[in-house]
Amino acid sequence: MITIVFGVILIAYLLTIGWLIFGFTKINSIEYIGLPPKTSFTIIVPFRNEVKSLPVLLDSFSKLNYPTDLFEVILVDDESEERFQISDFRFQITTIQNIRTSNSPKKDAIETAMKVTKTDWVITTDADCVVNKNWLLALDNYIQLHHVSMIAGAVTYDGDNSFLHQFQQLDLASLQGATIAGFGIKKGFMCNGANFAYTKSFFQKLHGFEGNNTIASGDDVFLLQKAIARFPEKVAYLKSKNTIVHTKPVNDWKSLFYQRVRWASKTSSYQSAFGKRLGLLVFVGNLSFVYCFCLVVFGLLPFFFLGFYFLLKFGIDAVLIQKANRFLTKRKIRYLLLSSLWYPFFSTAVALYSLFGKYEWKGRRF
Repeated sequence: MITIVFGVILIAYLLTIGWLIFGFTKINSIEYIGLPPKTSFTIIVPFRNEVKSLPVLLDSFSKLNYPTDLFEVILVDDESEERFQISDFRFQITTIQNIRTSNSPKKDAIETAMKVTKTDWVITTDADCVVNKNWLLALDNYIQLHHVSMIAGAVTYDGDNSFLHQFQQLDLASLQGATIAGFGIKKGFMCNGANFAYTKSFFQKLHGFEGNNTIASGDDVFLLQKAIARFPEKVAYLKSKNTIVHTKPVNDWKSLFYQRVRWASKTSSYQSAFGKRLGLLVFVGNLSFVYCFCLVVFGLLPFFFLGFYFLLKFGIDAVLIQKANRFLTKRKIRYLLLSSLWYPFFSTAVALYSLFGKYEWKGRRF
């Protein structure tokens, strides 16, 4: 009986991931940057204790292939313990203090910046990121050619060849793959706030983060899902290598665990029914593998069943990961098999802990 249950779960998992792979292929890459720039942008960067990271991000802004009079940068300081000194840049840059009104520092930071933003189009990114020189130009050209009010973009890691960093890259590749695939099957449910653009007027029409500001994270996902629920025709995913934002992986397993717990903690509050069902299915698929492993260890299930389960799950996962990784980076995949063996245990622990545990983020506990 137990093997039948596992079999049903596996079949549902394979069909769903197969559907996502199909969705991923439906989103075409758009690299066109031939139109003269005309869109004015405000780049909002919430930060807390990022003295080392911010100069790198701002340097990448200074290298943007975009007129400096068409973009400005607003840095929102969220009670940093270290004071950041702004150097001279050719573009306009302002630092303001975050005004806390909710349980979510990042949402408060974006709301604070919105009050002083002069342009209609805003882009959010993180302090530990680096942007492509054609980032704004590609966004501008897409905006000129499409009637949209919200654009999601890709994020990838710049890490070394250690197992920890490569594990994070593969995990992020799977998340980015699912993100792109969701848009491909007309069920967009996820995005990344490190590369997220929308108009101020659209943000106001959606009433900002109203309804989810008690949740510490989710400044990106909740806003996206609210937008898709009301105005799906105004939301798009820009699959372009010109707009991929690079960020840093964390350097220890504890930080990674808490980061993933923070991400997982918002799943139950998704407005997207598809997002909830997909999250539940992925959890059940990983939990089933862990349970199978335990049954094999105690001699209650033959080893070949565990091997068969893993090979099928590994095979379908690898296809989506390979496709996403090929888009995100030129680097070859490393530790794919080892990461796939370890991932079900790691993700199951993250999911279970997120239901009742606390996590640390930017020196605070939530």
